[in-house]
Amino acid sequence: MDRPVHPVRRLAVRLMSDTTGTADTTGTAGTAGAEVRPRRRRLTRSRRRTLSRGVQYAVFVAAVIAFAAAADWGRLQNQFAQADIARRMFPDVITLALKNTVLFTLTGFVVGLVLGMVIALMRLSSVGPYRWVAGVYIEIFRGLPALLIFIFVGVAVPLAFPGTEIIGGTYGKVALALGLVSAAYMAETIRAGIQAVPKGQMEAARSLGFSPARAMISIIVPQAFRIILPPLTNELVLLFKDSSLVLFLGVTLEERELSKFGRDLASQTANSTPILVAGLCYLLVTIPLGFVVRRMEAKAQGAVK
Repeated sequence: MDRPVHPVRRLAVRLMSDTTGTADTTGTAGTAGAEVRPRRRRLTRSRRRTLSRGVQYAVFVAAVIAFAAAADWGRLQNQFAQADIARRMFPDVITLALKNTVLFTLTGFVVGLVLGMVIALMRLSSVGPYRWVAGVYIEIFRGLPALLIFIFVGVAVPLAFPGTEIIGGTYGKVALALGLVSAAYMAETIRAGIQAVPKGQMEAARSLGFSPARAMISIIVPQAFRIILPPLTNELVLLFKDSSLVLFLGVTLEERELSKFGRDLASQTANSTPILVAGLCYLLVTIPLGFVVRRMEAKAQGAVK
């Protein structure tokens, strides 16, 4: 004899059957919808990066092609690439102009390095007036254009000190002007290098009986120069270019540097080829120096790691 089903159980069975039927219907509809509307796949990050790089390359190539198509290469060649005029510049552009440029640069760098070392030590001194004088010098000569410094050396110094003559003539004036300009920058570079040396080095030197001055010269400064060698080489490159300001001092034919030499020949020939050759001579020195700076920076970073 069958047992009667409780009403509550009968209701639960009915709800379960209704839920199962609804789920089946929804699943079927979802499957049908998925078949009608396939899901779109998004680009991966690497794919987007590759696509962006390709667009940038395309824009760059298009810009280069547009520039090349718009330039008048015939006029450029006629004005900047006259082989006969370029041949006339040699060997004087090397034996005279480039030699003077290198000489101006090296003498200015030596004066700036010595003066910059003194100012850096004054900046680090415990004596207040030394620090104030060094700070005022750095702010003034870093804030003034190099052109004004050259004019000051060529005009103001003879007026301020009548009868005095700067040793070396034009070479001495250029060395003084470049040295005054570069010393302000070198002083800050040297100061930063000295402060980068661990303080324990000075304490160890003092414990061995070194005086503060001897410890600074023998222990601290050599280590500081290893740190600041790349920025000092960059300063040498800047001085090599700033030596072109010597024309504002007035130079003889035998004292001309690259810019003055190229400018004079360009005026004589009514052609800009000498300017281009002078620029290539500048690059002949600055590019190797830039390569040396990068190698030294990479070596210093490798030593830190």
